[in-house]
Amino acid sequence: MTDPAFSSVPERAPDPTPRPAGLLDAPDQPANPDPSAGELWMHRISVFLFVLISAVAGVLLIILPWTPEWTDNYLLLSFPALRDIVANGFFRGICSGLGLLDIWIGFWEALHYHEGH
Repeated sequence: MTDPAFSSVPERAPDPTPRPAGLLDAPDQPANPDPSAGELWMHRISVFLFVLISAVAGVLLIILPWTPEWTDNYLLLSFPALRDIVANGFFRGICSGLGLLDIWIGFWEALHYHEGH
């Protein structure tokens, strides 16, 4: 038997440099479990504004591409090639589809809202 004191493999000294925190390490301080009343209302208001803006933008993107104002405006008078692209039914359909997606995202956010417990 060999004596560990006379081993030929030297022991490794601990690394003096600190190790960066990994994803699986526990955080030093827990997250704020009880938000204040002001933080809670700010979160509620921000979710409400997000849903409202998403719904309004979505409705505009669904309806506006199919109106005459979509192609007959001052911004497109100088660019006839761009006006042809914007007047294309495929492009209008893409814009309306983005409007539907925008409405869906807003309502999804409203349905999945939870207080920050």
